[in-house]
Amino acid sequence: MQELVSKFDHVFIDELSRGSVVAERFLSLFPASKISFVSEKPFAESRGELSSREFDRSKRNLFVTPFKGQFFKRCPGSRPGLACCNYFVLNWGLQCDMNCSYCYLQSFINTPVLTIYSNLDSALIELREMAESKTGETTLGLQKLRIGTGETVDSLSLDPLTMYSHRLMEFFREYPAWTLEFKTKSAYVDQFLNVEHAGNVIVSWSINPQHIIEREEHGTASLTQRLAAAEKCRDKYFQIAFHIDPMIWHPEWESNYGSLVDEICARFTPAQIPYLSVGALRFQAEQRSIMRERFGMNSYVTRAETFPSQDGKVRYDSKLRQAMFQFVMNRFKQNSADWKIFMCMETPETWLQAAGGSPFKDHSLHELFDRAPLTAVRQLSSSSPN
Repeated sequence: MQELVSKFDHVFIDELSRGSVVAERFLSLFPASKISFVSEKPFAESRGELSSREFDRSKRNLFVTPFKGQFFKRCPGSRPGLACCNYFVLNWGLQCDMNCSYCYLQSFINTPVLTIYSNLDSALIELREMAESKTGETTLGLQKLRIGTGETVDSLSLDPLTMYSHRLMEFFREYPAWTLEFKTKSAYVDQFLNVEHAGNVIVSWSINPQHIIEREEHGTASLTQRLAAAEKCRDKYFQIAFHIDPMIWHPEWESNYGSLVDEICARFTPAQIPYLSVGALRFQAEQRSIMRERFGMNSYVTRAETFPSQDGKVRYDSKLRQAMFQFVMNRFKQNSADWKIFMCMETPETWLQAAGGSPFKDHSLHELFDRAPLTAVRQLSSSSPN
C-alpha cells in the first residue's frame, strides 16, 4: 500500500465528494500534507491538449470528484469496419497511473489530473435500472453481457486504494448472467481474493513478452508478477483471461511471443481460460507527436511503420498483422485445439486471412460474438425517453 501512496504527489478531493466512501478511504491512507479539499478542478490553467510535461504530471496527482455523465457504454471496438465482440464498459475514472508508450489515452486525455469518480453508487443505479428495464420481451438482466472497467483507467492498479472491486463484485452477484471483467497490467489482486463472487468475474491481464514490458510498458507489473497474480485468482475460482495486445513488432518478435505462449500453456489449461485475445499495435495518427515527445525514438512504437486503416487509426501493414496473429494462434493450437482465441479491434478481412473465417460463424466464439446482447441494448437505447 505504501508503494501506491508514495507514487502520488497530491490528492485533491472535490467538496462535492466530501464524506463519500472513497474520499474517506483516501483520508485514512494518505498523510494530511498530501490532501486538499477543492471547489474546482486542479491545474485549471491547463486547458486543451496537454503538453508532455502536463500529461506526465496528470499521472502523479489524484482528483476525487463525482461524475455527471453516463457510466455505461459500448466498447470503442464497435466502430464501423471492425468485428466487435459485444464488449461493454463501465468507467469509474479517467487516466492511468502507469505509463505505456503506446497508450491510447494520450490521443484524447485533456484532464490535468488522474480522476477517480466518487459516485460509484450512481453507476450501479444506472446498471440496475438498465438490468430491470424491458424492451419487448427482453430483460437485460437476463442477457449475457460482458462488462469491463478497464477502458479509461486500469481496472486494478488503484484498487487497493478505492476497493471498488468489492462493491462491483457484490453488485454482479445479483446478475449472474452478466460477466464483470477487470482488465489490468498490475498484480494487485490480494485485496479481493476472499470476496464472495458468483463465478461471473473475469480477471484479465494485458500481457506482452518481458522484453516489451521493459521497453514499452513503464511502471507496470512484470510478466512474472502478472502470471503469478493470475494463478492466485485461478486458485480462488475466478475466471481468468489474457489479452496479448498490442503485439509489437521487434527483431526477435517470433522468439519472444513464442516463449510467451509456451509459458501460458505451461501454467494454464484452456478450461481455466474462457478466452484469449490478440491485437496489434494501433493508435490515432495525431498521437504520434506526443508519443515521440514523451518517449523519443528509443521505442519500437514511435519508430513503427504504420498505415491508415478503416477506423481512422494507423496500424501495421495488413500482411504483417496477419503473420503475427497466425503465429500466435497457431502456437496455441499446437498445444491444444481447445484454446478460444479472438482478434481484438480487427477488420473482417483480417479475420478471413488470419483465422480463415468470420468470428460470427465460429461456434467456439459464439457467446463473444452473439448479436443478441447488442440488439437488446440498442432496443433499450431507442426506447429511452432521453
